[in-house]
Amino acid sequence: MPTSELSPARRDNVVDVLHGVEIADPYRWLEDGTSEETRAWTAAQNARTEAILGAVPGRAALEARLTELYRAGTVDMPAIRGRRFFYLKREGDQNQAVLYVRDGLDGTECALVDPNQLDADGLTALDWWFPCHDGSLVAYGTSQNGDEWSTLRVVETATGRVRPDAIARTRYSSVAWLPDNSGFFYTRYPTPGIVPPGQEHYNSHAFFHALGADPNADPKVFGEGRSPQDMLQLEISADGRWLVAIAAQGWVRSEVFLRDLHAEKPDWTPVATGLDARFDNPIPTADRLYLRTNLDAANGRIVAVDPTAPALPDWTTVVPARDDAVLEQFVLADGRIVTHELASAISRLRAFSLSGEPLAELPLPTLGTVHGLDGGPGNPIVVAGFASFAIPPCAFAFTAATGERTPLAPVAATAGLDPATIDVRQVRYPSKDGTAISMFLVGRKGAPRDGTTPTVLDGYGGFNIPRTPDFRPFFFDWIERGGLMAVANLRGGGEYGETWHRAGMLGNKQNVFDDFIAAAEWLIGEGYTNPDRLAIYGGSNGGLLVGAALTQRPDLFRAVYCAVPLLDMVRYHHFSIAKLWIPEYGSADDPAAFRWLHAYSPYHHVACGTRYPAVLLTTAEQDSRVDPLHARKMTALLQWATADDDRPILLRAETAAGHGVGKPIGKRVEEAADLGCFLASQLDVDLA
Repeated sequence: MPTSELSPARRDNVVDVLHGVEIADPYRWLEDGTSEETRAWTAAQNARTEAILGAVPGRAALEARLTELYRAGTVDMPAIRGRRFFYLKREGDQNQAVLYVRDGLDGTECALVDPNQLDADGLTALDWWFPCHDGSLVAYGTSQNGDEWSTLRVVETATGRVRPDAIARTRYSSVAWLPDNSGFFYTRYPTPGIVPPGQEHYNSHAFFHALGADPNADPKVFGEGRSPQDMLQLEISADGRWLVAIAAQGWVRSEVFLRDLHAEKPDWTPVATGLDARFDNPIPTADRLYLRTNLDAANGRIVAVDPTAPALPDWTTVVPARDDAVLEQFVLADGRIVTHELASAISRLRAFSLSGEPLAELPLPTLGTVHGLDGGPGNPIVVAGFASFAIPPCAFAFTAATGERTPLAPVAATAGLDPATIDVRQVRYPSKDGTAISMFLVGRKGAPRDGTTPTVLDGYGGFNIPRTPDFRPFFFDWIERGGLMAVANLRGGGEYGETWHRAGMLGNKQNVFDDFIAAAEWLIGEGYTNPDRLAIYGGSNGGLLVGAALTQRPDLFRAVYCAVPLLDMVRYHHFSIAKLWIPEYGSADDPAAFRWLHAYSPYHHVACGTRYPAVLLTTAEQDSRVDPLHARKMTALLQWATADDDRPILLRAETAAGHGVGKPIGKRVEEAADLGCFLASQLDVDLA
């Protein structure tokens, strides 16, 4: 269906004046996702998108191959408690990963939490889980339709029996078990109605729950009187004495508090407050609190704190920061410290003595990314998840003393998935201001470099989150078909430490877009591709990235995939949980922040008559992170501004889905097939 056959969205004369500047917002009415007019408009957009993408030749063959790739067995996020190993595993047509437990490496695995048995439609997802100290009980959270508003439950590992305890509103909960397993500390959000409207998205506080007790009577132990935007993490020592609470304010600062549960009147002692730095990864022992921090160490260091005398001048640096690597995580294991570091956006595991002496490197299978590292002070084994561009998520157990690596719950190989056919290179290119940016290039071995390769450029650049080698079934198919995938390590991310992060946040955000645009120019200039065969790809904060790129340099790309995006940066903070992101972006309520937000906000820089690339915007009605209004308003505005039938502006809005977490395999295949058809039709790729 050509663009002209879709009725234009109604334009209203809505104008705000902020800090003396008039801000037009003709599609304000599309912010209301509950109105019949918005629903009818969205349904018409979906029908048009389905008609266009469903008619692309070769779609059936694409869906068949994607189904094979999405069936690839995965093992992820392992944990260890004593002899018990825990991990997520998904195989074949299972919609959701299953939480398994195994007693010893050679023991028989048992399914503990199987969301596939809870929901035939595959719309119930396992969000998180926390085993107790001996692994006999696991607290876990499940949610429906991708909304991530978890309900906490407890399962017995020996019997698989789910106890009657059920606690709602435990989104992103952190759980710290008492050593006798009689109860746990946990975090939860308030029930709607007991706080002012909108505040139910914030105000996460810590409570204590005794097993079998009424959750409504659980006493609050931390968070009262603090910022509603605090994000909390809890940890407890194995002897049950020291409870740690970390309150993060955005992705640049956090505060640490300690509570002696053995004291006659337990109270909270500040350990680190009011500092422009992050503190996380708490590991309390009987006589030390270990922390990771970027205080005076942009790439991260490990410090040891005496919990009885935690003043900052008395802290000891155990593992100092390195110039050539970023400390991502660490665990204690068998009298050692095992670290996960990023060196040029590539993972490595290293062992140190408790005094910080380097001991050995724990070998990983190839260039890739560690997803989760777990261990315990008295345990000789650590476990780690791993993936690469050509290897689906898997997991390994390592002997901390020797580095010996053993596969944990290996799964069968996927038909036709041969890592040996994939070529991975890392290059560096200059950004607009001369800063060197690294980028992964992933393609078929022996592919020609003649300037015509269909290429997808991917980026993120925000929230201290690194873009590292990872397996994505769609892109494996893309590479099999002769395409190139480029993954740029933009400023704002976590690839090169906190200095790198801060160079791409708040008033420095334009650096991220400049880095991304420079990546596209480099790919063209070096003869990999050309503007007619180049697409850009980004989701969430990455959706903001590609939205800014398409409005700033529409001449540079043929197609844009913009998933669950932030696009109206003047009003973003008024919706859902977006106040949490003010430390990263700033707020238009502040005059200085308004200037930089308005300067790049994609929704406010669409110019009528511009020949924009083809755009596929995706969103989901249950997204509890980024409101679907961004995708709706941008779709309407781009369709008004451009009328090129060969470069359609398409909206794909799901109803029973959220930000992307927990999507069943069927929905993932459908979404990937739509993406593949969109890119193939624009970049002239044969899907047959």
